[in-house]
Amino acid sequence: MLNDAHTYEKLQADPTSSYKRKLIEKLTKLKKDGKITEDQYKYLYPTSEATPRLYCTPKIHKANNPLRPIVDYTGSIGYNTSRALADLLGPLVGTTKHHVKNSKELAEELSLVTLEQEDIFNSHDVVSLFTKIPIQETLTIIRERLDQDQDLKKRKNLEVDDIMDLTEFIATTTYFSFRGQLFKQKFGTAMGSPVSPILANFFMEWLEQQAIATAPIDCKPELWKRYVDDILEIIKRGKVEALTDHLNGIDKTNSIKFTHELEKNGQIPFLDTLITRREDGSIKPLVYRKATHTDQYLSFQSHHPLPNKLAVIRTLLERSDSIVT
Repeated sequence: MLNDAHTYEKLQADPTSSYKRKLIEKLTKLKKDGKITEDQYKYLYPTSEATPRLYCTPKIHKANNPLRPIVDYTGSIGYNTSRALADLLGPLVGTTKHHVKNSKELAEELSLVTLEQEDIFNSHDVVSLFTKIPIQETLTIIRERLDQDQDLKKRKNLEVDDIMDLTEFIATTTYFSFRGQLFKQKFGTAMGSPVSPILANFFMEWLEQQAIATAPIDCKPELWKRYVDDILEIIKRGKVEALTDHLNGIDKTNSIKFTHELEKNGQIPFLDTLITRREDGSIKPLVYRKATHTDQYLSFQSHHPLPNKLAVIRTLLERSDSIVT
């Protein structure tokens, strides 16, 4: 994985001190210009120099158990700045009609959908989204959205240039340790940084707008619902390959590639929901459990606090009530 020269580069020296000095200079200038308060400055000021650490978790529900790389940024110099940027930029994404917030919202919207005989459910997924996001293109998208935000001045004293400067710094100073060696991520963003999901959503939101607007009429989806990089579609039978080819041609860096999964036996899993089509064309959503699900939950005889045990039961009941119509 780390042998990918396009994405990762081995470092000979720890860049922490250099990055810390640059971040302090940026924050000091913002405080001096009155764009952040003393309390904000103290919150963002890097007091720790912990080197981010890469670890991997296996995707045991997928063939060959591929690894998911995650970088632990806790205690790193840019962690608090990354969190602050996530809070600032977060409200600008997820506002389109194609975005789905959770499985409850998905179930409510699907209750209004009726399938025709030639319609079929399909889902698309981006291969390794976080490490494939083109950062410079994403920064351009974010700047355009910030320029269009009429309420920015009401929320923050920061100028668009200030926000972009900090965002670019955090997005391009991705480095980590792995098995005693230091690496820098040259392309994409790392899963684990608080602002990374926001960057991914910005790019995917732009990509889906381009994809839907330019899709050939014969393979244009009748329904498009996206959660980060997971997309649920209703499309005409026999048109999935054409749509996949279209999606794979949107990103000019040629890094974003989609895989797809068709419904099987009238069912398709999406966002913890098993979507089932009835004979009359209506849709019945059910709670979905992966094949690796063990049906094991927190034992009521354990020494965990009672509220934690009750929360397990409450969560299961709420999930059933909100998904199953």
